[in-house]
Amino acid sequence: MFKRHFKPQYLNSISDDFAGNNGIGCYVLLPNSDAHARQIADQFSDLTIKSHPHWHNLYLGNINADNQKIDVAVISTGMGCASIEIILHELFHLGAKRFLRIGTAGSLQPRFVKPGDFINAQAAIRDQSNAIHYVPIEYPAVASLEFTSSILLAAETLNLSEQLHTGIVHCKNSAYARELSPGPKAEENKSYMDVLTHAGALATEMETSTFFIQSQIYNHKLRSNGLSPEDCVLAGAILGINYVMDNYNHSEKDDSITAALAEIALESIKILATQEVIG
Repeated sequence: MFKRHFKPQYLNSISDDFAGNNGIGCYVLLPNSDAHARQIADQFSDLTIKSHPHWHNLYLGNINADNQKIDVAVISTGMGCASIEIILHELFHLGAKRFLRIGTAGSLQPRFVKPGDFINAQAAIRDQSNAIHYVPIEYPAVASLEFTSSILLAAETLNLSEQLHTGIVHCKNSAYARELSPGPKAEENKSYMDVLTHAGALATEMETSTFFIQSQIYNHKLRSNGLSPEDCVLAGAILGINYVMDNYNHSEKDDSITAALAEIALESIKILATQEVIG
């Protein structure tokens, strides 16, 4: 169970910031830059900003679903699994339980996953090392069904179903080594990525596997205390495709992708909140 008086090191926050929504708590959106966090927060009502010198600024507010206010927050996790691990740990111990990761990714399936499309990540390939300090590499990194389903419904509501692809993504430690294959392991890196493409992985990115692993562990920690269903931890991820693996030059602007991702993400939160909070 989270620590009521936990003192975070990288967030300017207290546990009361993540209360609300009839005990479920704030729905927290997690982009990887503060600029994108601010862009998303501009759509909140009653916005409060709690800044931090490490630029993990916390934006608190609400959105409207069925004429009811839903408490939401957005904060940058920084780039990579090592950074998101720290922020997610602090958020959980402050009492947050609903997490939606939004970010960008590179397509591994250029024939049908195009720049400007979106990925609803069901699970992540664990090609990164820090989560092995939590569980063995064989333990799968899986999204929560509730968020996977709400993202599908959100895309349908927004007439974006044809641009949304649901499936497995690749999560890596090194962008340059795996994607550009420089140095003495170039052949090995290229061969590895080719295997993932031929196995059907949709896209490659740098945060989801640790994010899913931690959320699964935190969920079990709460469930082991015999708490009610609303005390479960739910995690989902929606990613915008802004380049293709064989062409590292980003062909889509991050700001326009973030705007589209935010629209889908906020709609998915409204759908989930209608089931959980509004009932």
